[in-house]
Amino acid sequence: VENICYRSRILARQITFGRYPLDDPAAARCIVLWGHNPDGAKGMLGQTIRRRLAEGGLELVVVNPRRIPLAEKAYHLPIRPGTDAALGLAMLNVIINEDLYDKEFVEKYTIGFPQLVEHVQPYTPEWAQDITWLPAADIKAVSRIFAQTRPACIVQGINSLDQHKNGLQNSRVLSLLQAVTGNVGVPGGWVTVPRIPLANLSLKDREKPLGADDFPIFSALWGRQAPFGIATLFPQAALEGKPYPIRASIVTAANPVVSFPAARLFKDAFASLDFMVCIDPFLTETAELADVVLPAATFLEKGGLAYVYGVVHGEPYAMIHHKVIEPVGESWPDWKIWSELARRLGLGEYFPWRTEEEVVDALVQPGPLKEAITANPLGGYYGRKEYFADNPDRKLGTPSGKIELYSETLKGYGYDPLPVYQEPGQSPVATPQLHEKYPLILISGSRVQEFTHTQQRQVPALRNRVPEPLAEMHPSTAARYRLADGVMARIETRAGQMRMRVRTTEELAPGVVSVPHGWSQANVNLLVDMEVLDPITAYPDFKALLCRVEPA
Repeated sequence: VENICYRSRILARQITFGRYPLDDPAAARCIVLWGHNPDGAKGMLGQTIRRRLAEGGLELVVVNPRRIPLAEKAYHLPIRPGTDAALGLAMLNVIINEDLYDKEFVEKYTIGFPQLVEHVQPYTPEWAQDITWLPAADIKAVSRIFAQTRPACIVQGINSLDQHKNGLQNSRVLSLLQAVTGNVGVPGGWVTVPRIPLANLSLKDREKPLGADDFPIFSALWGRQAPFGIATLFPQAALEGKPYPIRASIVTAANPVVSFPAARLFKDAFASLDFMVCIDPFLTETAELADVVLPAATFLEKGGLAYVYGVVHGEPYAMIHHKVIEPVGESWPDWKIWSELARRLGLGEYFPWRTEEEVVDALVQPGPLKEAITANPLGGYYGRKEYFADNPDRKLGTPSGKIELYSETLKGYGYDPLPVYQEPGQSPVATPQLHEKYPLILISGSRVQEFTHTQQRQVPALRNRVPEPLAEMHPSTAARYRLADGVMARIETRAGQMRMRVRTTEELAPGVVSVPHGWSQANVNLLVDMEVLDPITAYPDFKALLCRVEPA
């Protein structure tokens, strides 16, 4: 199942460009860190930006309610959480009305620009000012910087814009900003990268995944059948049998009881199953609910093909990695667990492999890639970034063959063909009565380099560096609610409550509470429900909630 990570961003870019272009900031003269803190999530990007700033010639913009370390050398927009689409639409208004867009690029490579021009007229910086907490003058200034300093690259945060009721359209807005300024298919903008040429080992006769009927674009854009279902529908299927009953589950390489929204609901759903298997190196909170736990080998105990697409700035690079030690205890590599299960279920013809080498040989057919990664232990490139200048008459993968600013695909399914602004499901504007009871805005998911999601907290050296989760808030916010540094606070939303120690910081906007994710003893996902979903992707609206705090 998948609609918790950044699939929404991928889908938005596919709808717009026909492919998933990646940010390529190394050569950019303007970088916009939109809901993104590289120091917590992508350390190498942070280093690159600092080097570029020291060399001169780089404009940096940070859109974030938190003044991240890089914001000290940037134009910082401390936006109200959940109002990113309002800012983006106002920027489009400025860029178009001040004639700052790339006319040649728009004419040659896009469709729907006249509709976009008309659409953005109401979205003035003055309109956005009251919504976003950002002065209209700052919105205009950043719009001009972005449009006039080329190449420019928006680097979007990991999930920070996806997990909203308007998550797909948030990403659509950023796509349109890149497109109308001509910052697509150029070094320093967004670029596409060839997919690694692997054999298709998918089973041919597959049932439609969970949610395919109710969320058709998410499940099968232009007939491209996605191989995964919609995670947020799993509890209903397990507990209520809707849209059909699920009575057994295999959970692999995940800890949804801690990492998924509405964590209590997911825990109840797993507990209700007739049979549950968990494949994991550790006895996680989710594994504790399983009937059978199959111990999986770590990356040091297995070999295989290594490549990452979509999170490494589009480097088309692959290598064969080799195990360092034999699997510990009774643990097996994932491929072996699945292959042995398949053989016992009578599906061995689809999983015939007996060794790691056989798995790699099945994925990588004889050819240049196989030769490159076999000859060089450090791996090799399997392609190059694709720039429009190399093929100026190229046809994109959209139905029109062009960048679709106005999406007939979305319109055909009854969705807005151009992005519109929607208030978060919980906000001072959308739910004023709820805001009276819960007057603060809760954001979650901030990252530190010591941990990845729910992992590594059992490593003493890392845990000593970050011994416990901290709820961060501005000193004025803390004082208003009788809190201070080191005080244990009770954080409550309409869905639940938890305790967490306070850390005050002037780097966070007043009225906002920021908590990390991934901690089982202080699980922010217990404070989240799934009452509000993105109508296109079924993503829950859980990155900007209302909360209240008090001494515990």
